[in-house]
Amino acid sequence: MTSFISLNLFITKYMNRLAFIAEQIKGKETVTITDSRSGKSFELPVKNSFVNSNDLTKINHKGKSLRSYDPGYMNTITCTSTISYIDGDKGIL
Repeated sequence: MTSFISLNLFITKYMNRLAFIAEQIKGKETVTITDSRSGKSFELPVKNSFVNSNDLTKINHKGKSLRSYDPGYMNTITCTSTISYIDGDKGIL
């Protein structure tokens, strides 16, 4: 029974170590932002070259969450579509 417990412990430690190594090896799709007001760093996920603006709320200072502001709606998307193509200059929808 003791050898079974020892083997089980060894396997658990080995699997945990493998999981740690796999996490270090695989490329993470993230961006790290350092808030100059507080010096704190935040890691936000990146998906298809986009950062979800809701993830900015993780960054807070003095009780206020960071929000995005896009005057003129020039650098904001409401959705991503893989079934349509638009080129307004050429009149293609």
